[in-house]
Amino acid sequence: MEYDYIIIGSGFGGAVSALRLSEKGYKVLVIEKGKWYKAKDFPKSNWNIKKWMWIPFFRCFGILKMTFLKHITAGSGVGVGGGSLGFANTLIIPKSKFFSSGTWSKLNNWEEELKPHYTTALKMLGATKNPTLFDADKTLKEVAVAIGKEDKFDTPNVAVYFGKPNEVHPDPYFEGEGPERVGCNFCGACMTGCPNNSKNTLDKNYLYLAQKYGAKILAENEVIDVTPIGKKDGSEGYAISYRSSTAFFKKTKTTRSNGVVFSGGVLGTIKLLLKLKKKSLPDLSNQLGKYIRTNNETLVSVSTLDEDKNYSSGVAIGSILHTDDNTHVEMCRYREGSDAWKLVHFPYSPSNFFFKRIYKLIYAFFKNPRAYLKIYLKNGWAKKTTVLLFMQTIDSTLTLQRNIFGIMSSRAKKGQKPSAFIPESLKLTALFAKKANGKATSFAAETFLGIPSTAHILGGAVMGENNNRGVIDKNNYVFGYKNMLIVDGSMISANPGVNPALSITAIAERAMSRIK
Repeated sequence: MEYDYIIIGSGFGGAVSALRLSEKGYKVLVIEKGKWYKAKDFPKSNWNIKKWMWIPFFRCFGILKMTFLKHITAGSGVGVGGGSLGFANTLIIPKSKFFSSGTWSKLNNWEEELKPHYTTALKMLGATKNPTLFDADKTLKEVAVAIGKEDKFDTPNVAVYFGKPNEVHPDPYFEGEGPERVGCNFCGACMTGCPNNSKNTLDKNYLYLAQKYGAKILAENEVIDVTPIGKKDGSEGYAISYRSSTAFFKKTKTTRSNGVVFSGGVLGTIKLLLKLKKKSLPDLSNQLGKYIRTNNETLVSVSTLDEDKNYSSGVAIGSILHTDDNTHVEMCRYREGSDAWKLVHFPYSPSNFFFKRIYKLIYAFFKNPRAYLKIYLKNGWAKKTTVLLFMQTIDSTLTLQRNIFGIMSSRAKKGQKPSAFIPESLKLTALFAKKANGKATSFAAETFLGIPSTAHILGGAVMGENNNRGVIDKNNYVFGYKNMLIVDGSMISANPGVNPALSITAIAERAMSRIK
């Protein structure tokens, strides 16, 4: 065999797998469809669509891919380092409910089992409490005081190096074995790609160290087939076929491996496996594509009209407010100049009915035309805007399907359908807008389609007791196949209610620790 393991995808699950397997002496290849991005390569703003968005048809090979489904609009990361390139840095351990619910709940005492792996993940990702509050954070704190929940306001652990701003420092994390880092200057560019080399993306920890142990990373290539060699259960290895994801002319290549780890994220892994189930991997569980979750989140933007406020300063998410046992709100920011989002923002008009949303949109605009014209036409949308991210632990699930043309679609399964208008968010949005002296807007998908946007799509290959209850077992092995694992957001088997990056990393650490 050419390799012991081939890992498909280089996000939080794939990066952990690459390091831990190569540490054990295995010959590892990581195949990533996105590009290599260094600090100098990231766009200066999200107006640079070619470097920001992943739309190959238009020759755009950036770090953010948008997928439009019936029930949600999902953003996902693309590139060496996967979602870490554009995620908002937050590293949060979910509440106890996450570990005792969902399809995995009876398989282990997960809260205790994962404790040491969360500790490892926090260390590897350089988790540090955000040290400084800026204008947007201070406004959220004012909201907390106003509703009597100042004690529920907090700053999160973030994957950022807070050395002396803009100064180069020797590796501060791995006893000199890692790359140099630069102290964060709080520019707010985390979600368009850190240009300052301050963000602890996976290419600066797990993937960087994996390469030192001999792991190879093949960027700009996409896996199109995984076929067992010899016995149909894969016990004699797999043939992995792949081709360029960026070239005009695509030539298919094939390599062989004893094992394979699917780590392409939900929208990569599930899409590929649904295709393979029809031919190459027919014994995959019929549960594949089921129990798709989000964090039951909704996004609302508030733009201040105050000339002296700068909502861009800080890390992407610098503060959190826990409003009740099921709900919290985070404030998100973009770098000054990253104003492209304003093209798809409209006056906030929450309602479950289309015509009512349109009426409220028109009414809001004509009631305050000068305010909205100032927001849309005056340069500085990102500087003046905070995106309020509401997340809940309340469970709801979807099923993903793939048609004959390879197009993905969703259907509601059970529980509460994902909503663009969380009731708890309405009062808080109005209060934040009042404290900020601003106006609320929302994404076009919420306004016109009534569906929420998410960067946290999870599930589809959940853990279960057997192949009638899940796609993988408690150690991430795929039912029906030997030496095949799924280690990414697809494995998340309950709603964490928080950014899942840390949990994916911790569960991946555990999965790899079980391999001898």
